[in-house]
Amino acid sequence: MKAALKYAILGDIHGNVEALHAVLEDAKAQGATRFACVGDIVGYNANPVECLEIMRELKCAIVRGNHDHYCSMDEVLSGFHPMAADAVDWTRKQLSAEQRQFLHNLPYVAPVETFTMVHSTLDMPGNWGYVFEALEAEASFTYQRSTVCFFGHTHVPLAFEKFDTVRGGLYSKIKVQLGRKYFINVGSVGQPRDGDPRAAYALFDLMQNGIELRRAPYDIAAAQEKIHRAGLPGRMAARLAVGR
Repeated sequence: MKAALKYAILGDIHGNVEALHAVLEDAKAQGATRFACVGDIVGYNANPVECLEIMRELKCAIVRGNHDHYCSMDEVLSGFHPMAADAVDWTRKQLSAEQRQFLHNLPYVAPVETFTMVHSTLDMPGNWGYVFEALEAEASFTYQRSTVCFFGHTHVPLAFEKFDTVRGGLYSKIKVQLGRKYFINVGSVGQPRDGDPRAAYALFDLMQNGIELRRAPYDIAAAQEKIHRAGLPGRMAARLAVGR
């Protein structure tokens, strides 16, 4: 008989080490034995190095997010929001050459056990498209070979299910059913944008075929203070308190 196997699927950590510690503690309390990450370990918040090293110590599967991508090189940040560009520029200066190379070497898409991970979309993972609606999820289902694929990028936890058609929306718990496919956003550890400031992640019980969206409170004030001390844009600190 196989041992119980639970994966904690994290994403959009964005240098928020307080939130990351809270999520890892909650995941372990829930019986998670393995971890995986849908990308964007760095960017926005003030502890990119610490978050990166924590994730590396877990020796888990990680895919490349857009902030991981741009922080790993000196590419011109055309099309970036000025606030995000400031954060990328600051983060680049914090990372060592070896850490930047690690981020640059991350794959866009990764299979893990019975599921798949991507940061944005499966059809064009390096174009960093956003998925908020069923029509946007449809393109990824065309390329999805596994029953479940986890993604991030929007910082909004949504689940899309394909049977005859694609439908989707908010979720708390999902029972994975045969003959269907699921494209699931795990929310954001380090910068939630759905109005709930608690750190978010997904718990996938492979034995029970159940997926649960988890929330973990953390020391937001400490994360905000670090942002201010680092000289990063103040709006990035303010948004943590409201989850927007």
